[in-house]
Amino acid sequence: MSKTRKKQIFRIVLFLGTAISLFFVPWLLVKAWILPLPGTVPEQLNQAIDHGFDGVVVYIDQAGKPPQYHAAGWHNRESKVPADPQALFKIASISKLYDAVAVAKLVNDGRLDLDKSLGDYLPDLVGRIENAETITLKLLIQHRSGIPNFTDAPNFWGAPAMGYEDCLALILDKPAVFAPDQDYMYCNTNYLLINKIMDDELGYDNFEFIREEILIPQNLNATYRSLDEVDLDDVMSGYHVGHPYDLKADEHGMLATAEDVGFFLRALNDGTLFEPGEQEIYASVYEFEHAGWVPGYQSFANYYADLDAVVVAFYSTTDPKLYNWNLSEIVNSRIAKILERQNESQE
Repeated sequence: MSKTRKKQIFRIVLFLGTAISLFFVPWLLVKAWILPLPGTVPEQLNQAIDHGFDGVVVYIDQAGKPPQYHAAGWHNRESKVPADPQALFKIASISKLYDAVAVAKLVNDGRLDLDKSLGDYLPDLVGRIENAETITLKLLIQHRSGIPNFTDAPNFWGAPAMGYEDCLALILDKPAVFAPDQDYMYCNTNYLLINKIMDDELGYDNFEFIREEILIPQNLNATYRSLDEVDLDDVMSGYHVGHPYDLKADEHGMLATAEDVGFFLRALNDGTLFEPGEQEIYASVYEFEHAGWVPGYQSFANYYADLDAVVVAFYSTTDPKLYNWNLSEIVNSRIAKILERQNESQE
């Protein structure tokens, strides 16, 4: 076969492969990528609403500049209340940052030990969770335990288990996904167990420790443990594609304003959140930004070191195939590009 013929065949195969891959990529995501980049963040948020999000809230804290508060779409779709940049939002797994900071503080105080095992802390789980004797507290924090994820149980989000015992029951006596420290798998069971370990050590709900050691010193007055502590009207409504009702009354843990999450993330990254010795412990076990998802709520807390900017973004629409998750990540990246361009134009 001639080289020319081989090149022709290669081009055909390449074209077909590209066409097939594009067929399986939702065109909305492609559109979100290729649209001209707006000049301002509010314009980008309006694009996000055009993409199908019911509401978006963004807080930006960039060093040397006034904070920015943005919102687009609806705070409540049914009653046509406009999105509020100071609305409370379910921050979902962003709460793991607060948990990891609390663990670092307890380790620094000598009350917890990163190298002690799950079996040491919760001996009743030996024989019920595989490798409990060798899974350390550090591995739990880092999602390297190999314990099954209770939120992966069939229809979990349709009828979620509530409370430690019910959630734990979903994974007891199940085989490990991998041996401890041999792989990584994001796993909510890890933090279910971490919270139980902290509760047992403290003798009370660890959120009170978080409140006393993190929230109050940082003046985070708009961060709450649960819906029981807030006025439901202050909570941004959440919607899941295919589900007809507002999901804001469903209990899914911590709530906060975008500003409060931004204050926390700034303090986490600049070290002012920590007492001497704590930052080194924290940096050895966990990350300095996070995202979260529960039905109706997607949340992102990002720190861009090159911009020295904290960007917190809340999106109030989710979907079964997580297309909206990918879409929100595209919007986040475009917000960062807008900030970069604005910086360049001011230099």
